Amino acid sequence: MKKRLLVLLLAFGSAAATLAQTAPTEVMIAGSDHLNQIYSKDYPTTDVLTAKGQQDIGRFTAALARYKPDMLVVESLPEEQAEVDSLFALYRQDKLNLMTLPGGRSEVFQVAFRLGKQLGLNKIYCTNAPGGTSQGILRTGQNIELYQQAQQELSKVAGGLKTQLQQGALSLYDYEVAINQPELYNQVYRLRYVTPARVVNGRFTKPDAQVDTAFINPKYIGAELISVFKNRDYKIYSNIVVQALQTKPRRVLALFGAAHIGSLQSIFASDPAFRVVESKKYLKK
Repeated sequence: MKKRLLVLLLAFGSAAATLAQTAPTEVMIAGSDHLNQIYSKDYPTTDVLTAKGQQDIGRFTAALARYKPDMLVVESLPEEQAEVDSLFALYRQDKLNLMTLPGGRSEVFQVAFRLGKQLGLNKIYCTNAPGGTSQGILRTGQNIELYQQAQQELSKVAGGLKTQLQQGALSLYDYEVAINQPELYNQVYRLRYVTPARVVNGRFTKPDAQVDTAFINPKYIGAELISVFKNRDYKIYSNIVVQALQTKPRRVLALFGAAHIGSLQSIFASDPAFRVVESKKYLKK
């Protein structure tokens, strides 16, 4: 009896060890607006380099730090990895002045560099991918009014947040937190990945080089646009999971624009090797 109990305990211990080894990696997709792009010299409240801006972005970073990621990935192309490595090394040594660095307002520097140094990380991974395009190339087709209405509704919400930021009614911290609320990024998700499928029998207007028009089927013009967006997100996902296979992190934090949050979450949610963590758990209004 004792022998059988011992065997059962050993088996249970072995199963528990196996389960621990195969526990899914946590992944949190945190959204940030492109801080270089929202900056306007006419609206000082949009400037992350002001004293108040630094205070707000520091608060935003501190909130993300509570997640305690051991792998941090950003919306920069893998081809930029060497440059990011070099700059991050200087930043960790207090030899990089973001106030004078060209493009120093970027969230890669202001959030990821700050967060990486605070957490003692040695590397920040560049996992962006080319292939995106403008939502504005879809302008014609049956049911186009449904897509245009969704664009207007999102523009009203996003534009309202930006106006509040410009007027000082919304702090930079609160603006970044608003981007990470499900009601907003799900609205973005529906506009990019759901509503366009209702538009058929149309054509793209002035498509850029990222769209291979030779393989576009006008009958499914809206679905074709979705496929362009999704194709890029799957490449981003691929870049992240390939790096994760090498580094074997417990918690991944991906810092990307809000347009990617819902899509990347849906992709990772279908991967049993990962467990999606909502950023709203750490970013409070």
